[in-house]
Amino acid sequence: MATYLVTGGCGFIGSNFVRILLASRPDATVVNLDALTYAGNPENLEDVGRDPRYRFVHGSVADPDVVARVFEQGVDYVVHFAAESHVDRSLLDARSFLETNVLGTQVLIDASLRRPPRRFLHVSTDEVYGSLGASGRFTEESPLAPSSPYSASKAAADLLVRVAYRAFRLPVVITRSSNNYGPYQFPEKLIPLFLTNAMEDRPLPVYGDGRNVRDWIYVEDNCEGILAALERGRDGEIYNLGGGNEMSNLEVTRAILRATGKPESLIRHVKDRPGHDFRYALDTAKAAGELGWSPRMTFEAGIARTAAWYRDHRGWWERVKTGAYREYYRAQYGELAPAPGPVART
Repeated sequence: MATYLVTGGCGFIGSNFVRILLASRPDATVVNLDALTYAGNPENLEDVGRDPRYRFVHGSVADPDVVARVFEQGVDYVVHFAAESHVDRSLLDARSFLETNVLGTQVLIDASLRRPPRRFLHVSTDEVYGSLGASGRFTEESPLAPSSPYSASKAAADLLVRVAYRAFRLPVVITRSSNNYGPYQFPEKLIPLFLTNAMEDRPLPVYGDGRNVRDWIYVEDNCEGILAALERGRDGEIYNLGGGNEMSNLEVTRAILRATGKPESLIRHVKDRPGHDFRYALDTAKAAGELGWSPRMTFEAGIARTAAWYRDHRGWWERVKTGAYREYYRAQYGELAPAPGPVART
């Protein structure tokens, strides 16, 4: 049996990864270290909670004592998802982003240097590259040019991970993905917020003119790419994981309205956010050539599947949007429930 430390496993991408890992790797034991901040929901993994190969540990990656205790029990692989990830929140208050994304990453690195795992995989984002014009794509060699406290904190974490490889030869791999969407995404991000608003006949707030372009990847495709990089990637390397689905925010909004059968009169254009990057797009040739990975889900199929999931799990997102999901925390974990945060846009 191999032990996988998955940080932030109660979050959106982390919970999908834990589910895929347990289903596809029968020799895997998963230790999920999560601080249960507002977007970390243990209900996301309720279906695997009784699996003897799964163990939840409540704690922050920025707490050296908690991390050290986990490593003392043996860790073969580290898959580091834990992060504050919402751009709008980072523009209002950057402190928690620095604590979790930068300090937390260094705490994990320090523990890994004392008790080296077979591999340390750091999950990053295309936002570290900054903004693209109308043409071209980011490669793994593109310079880092973050535009928000969130992306700056992720870029800093990436650099710390690379230092751990270059200075100490810690066996690290970094993945940088485009915008994820799919089941269990906290409804502050564009797609789940707009899906759930549409289902409630509430306005869909689009920043500016809605022309900003993002490349969208279905979460399961990203998780498969992360697993491929963990198992087949080269030490010290970075792999871009993009979905190949470039769309403007307005195009995505209209696709959501079609998927939910709602009218375009729900669209509301609102003031643009500061430093809003115009376009992201990733060159994924390296991941295809070295890992044998490529995304499988088209956006049309993915958004239909995602809309169906939110339609079938209305209770889940209603509890999240009202804050009632915190009662699940209290029932399961006592007084660990985080304070609710306002639902925002991305």
